[in-house]
Amino acid sequence: MGYEGWFALSVVVVMLGFLALTKIGPDTVLMGGVTLLLITGVLSPSEALSGLANEGMVTVGVLYIVAAGIDRTGLTVVIVDYLLGKPRSMLTAQLRLQVPTTVVSAFTNNTPQVAIMIPAVEQWCRRHDLPVSKFMIPLSYASLLGMWTLIGTSTNLIVNGLMMAQAKAPSLGMFDIAWVGVPVSILGLAFMIIFSKWLLPDRQPGISFIENTREYTVEMIVEPDGRLEGKTVEEAGLRNLPNMYLAEIERRGHVLSAVSNQEPLEGNDRLLFVGAVNGAVDLQKIRGLMPATEQVFKLRPPRSDRSLLEAVVSHGSPLVGRSIRQGRFRARYNAVVLAVARHGALLRNKVGDVVLLPGDTLLLEARPSFLEEYRYTRDFYLVSPIEDSSPPRHERAPVALIILGGMVVLATMEWLSMVQAAMLAAGFMIMTGCVSGSDARSSIDTEVLLTIAASIGLGQALLKTGAAEGIAGGLIGFAGSNPWTALTMVYITTLILTEIVGHAAAAVLIFPIAMSTAQSLGVNVAPFAISIMMSASLAFASPIANQTHLMVWGPGGYRFTDFLRMGIPMDIITATASILLIPMFWPF
Repeated sequence: MGYEGWFALSVVVVMLGFLALTKIGPDTVLMGGVTLLLITGVLSPSEALSGLANEGMVTVGVLYIVAAGIDRTGLTVVIVDYLLGKPRSMLTAQLRLQVPTTVVSAFTNNTPQVAIMIPAVEQWCRRHDLPVSKFMIPLSYASLLGMWTLIGTSTNLIVNGLMMAQAKAPSLGMFDIAWVGVPVSILGLAFMIIFSKWLLPDRQPGISFIENTREYTVEMIVEPDGRLEGKTVEEAGLRNLPNMYLAEIERRGHVLSAVSNQEPLEGNDRLLFVGAVNGAVDLQKIRGLMPATEQVFKLRPPRSDRSLLEAVVSHGSPLVGRSIRQGRFRARYNAVVLAVARHGALLRNKVGDVVLLPGDTLLLEARPSFLEEYRYTRDFYLVSPIEDSSPPRHERAPVALIILGGMVVLATMEWLSMVQAAMLAAGFMIMTGCVSGSDARSSIDTEVLLTIAASIGLGQALLKTGAAEGIAGGLIGFAGSNPWTALTMVYITTLILTEIVGHAAAAVLIFPIAMSTAQSLGVNVAPFAISIMMSASLAFASPIANQTHLMVWGPGGYRFTDFLRMGIPMDIITATASILLIPMFWPF
C-alpha cells in the first residue's frame, strides 16, 4: 500500500472522527472527504462522482417515490393498523416491529422494505406516543437479519455466484444458509428487543418540527358503510390519537359526552375532537372519517390536489363579526375552514356557525395557490402551509398495492433488477395518480442520496489505492495454519471492510483472498464463502455499511455514536454465533 493508500485511509479515519464527535451532517462530512480526495488527485472526477450514477443510490431515490405512493394513498395507515397494531409496552412494540420485518426480509430486498416502513413507523410512533429513535435503528437492523434464504440479501447472490465461477463449487440451495441464519437472527432479535430500551436514545428526529400548541376543535363524520362503522372507539384507533382527543359524539340530535372506549360507532356520527394541528392533520388521513363540512366536497380541484394551511384572521378582515357561513368563505377564497382555534377555548358550534374574531386561527383546506394569493393581504395576519398534509387518495390504494406487489415479485423472481422494478413501479405510481409529480419530487431525501453517493466514492478510493486490499491481506495474514482461526479472520476482515466500503465491495474483494487461504490450508472453501455472506450482510456498527442504515439516520434523529453503541454488540453477537455455527454445517 503506497502513500495514496495511507492518505485515503487517513481521510476515512478523520471523517469517522467528525461523524462521531460533531453534529455535522453525514452528507457534508462524506462529500467533504470525497472532495479532498478529488482535489489531491487520489480520485479522478469520474471516480469521485461514480456514486451519483450508482445503481444502489438510484434505487433508493426511486424507492422514495414508491414509498410516497404508498403513503399518499393511505396504505401506510393500513400497515400501521394491521401489521404493527397497538402495542401494550415497549417490549411488545419492538416485537411487533422487528419479527415481521426480519421474516419479510428473508424473501424480499430490504431496501424497499425499509423505504416503505419508515413513514409507517413514524406514524405508528406518533399515534402511540413512542419515541421514534427507539425503533428506526431496530427497523434497519431487523431487515438485515433475514439471512434465511439465498435471496435474503444481494450479498448472498454475489458470493454464491463467485463460488460457482471461481471455486467451481455447486450452487447453494434456497434455504441452505438458514442453518446458520435462523439462530443468528434469533440471537440478534433477542438482543435488540431486550436492550434497545437502554442502548438507543430517546431523541426527536432531526427533521421533526416543534409541536403547535394551538388547540383546534375539529368535527368529523363517520362515513356510512365505511371501515369504521360498527367498530368501537378503541377498535377504530380514535382513543389514543397523538395531540388530539375525542370530546363527544353527536348522534341523531343527542350528544354523548365522556365517550367510552367501548362505544360503537354508527354511520353519520358527528365526532368532536380537540387538539393540536398535528392531530387535526392526522384526522384528515383516517379512512372512514370525513370532514363534517360539506363545503369540502364542493371545492375545486380534487381533494388529493389540495393541502392544509393555517391562517390567522386580522382585525381588518371582512370576515370579522360574521359566521363562516355568512361570510361565504368558500366562495370568497375557494377554500374551506376545517377547524378554528381560539386561545384554547372549546368551540362547540358547527364550523359553519362559528363567528370569527380577530386572532382566530383557521385550519384551511385549499388549492396550492392559496398561499401565494393571500399571504400578504389585509384579510389575514399570517398564512402558513402545513407540511405533508394533502388528504390521502384512498380510492387509489388498491392500485398502489398492486404496483407494490408487482415490484416485489419482479425483483424477487429476478425477472427485472431491483432498480428496473423500482423505476417501473415509481412510473406507474405517478401515471396512475397514486402520487403527484410534485409530491414525488419532494419525497426524495437528497441528504441520504448524497451520503450514499459519497460513501461509494470513498469505497472507490480505498479499493483503487490498495488500502482495502492491504487491510484484508494484513488481517488474514495473522491466521496462520489453523482453519478455524483463518475463518475467524476472514469474517472479521470482511466485517471491517463492510463497515467502511459497503457489503458488495467487501464481499468481492475478500472472496479471492479467502479462496486462496482455503486452498493453501487444503480445506473446503464453502465455510469461508458462508462466512463472507454472513459478515458482509450483518454489519451494524457503521451507518455507511448499508443503505438502510443511512435511510433511518435522519428520521430517527441519530448521531454516529448511536450506531456504535447498538451496532458493536450486535456485530460481536452475530459474529460469534456465525463463526461457531458455520463449521458445524460446512466442515473444513
